[in-house]
Amino acid sequence: MSVTLTFVAPPPGLEPLLDFDLETVDGAVGLYAMHATEDAQKRLYVLDAGIHLREYTPFISDEQCAVLDLTDPEDAMVLVVVNPAASGTTVNLMAPIVVNTTSGIGAQLILEGQDWPLRAELAA
Repeated sequence: MSVTLTFVAPPPGLEPLLDFDLETVDGAVGLYAMHATEDAQKRLYVLDAGIHLREYTPFISDEQCAVLDLTDPEDAMVLVVVNPAASGTTVNLMAPIVVNTTSGIGAQLILEGQDWPLRAELAA
């Protein structure tokens, strides 16, 4: 799978880029490489929370849904940024990337007032 995402604002650290290709990583269900369409060297690995983090239930505000033109929860894909390191792999649960699957519009959202970790260990 390969789809193009258009962010409503550049993801932190990737300014001024807005357009990214989301490509599956072979042999890893629900793991994607998200790289800038203008510069493939600028990329993040992201994990589909709906597949791998069933207990993860972030609250997305009405305002955040409006920015993404989300009217049906079924149209939202929640991705979390993966941070591989020698000490283990973590995921950022405080700032998920939410994508409207019907339009391809995405945003990295900051979950204010919620108690999700920035670096949650990813279990094998």
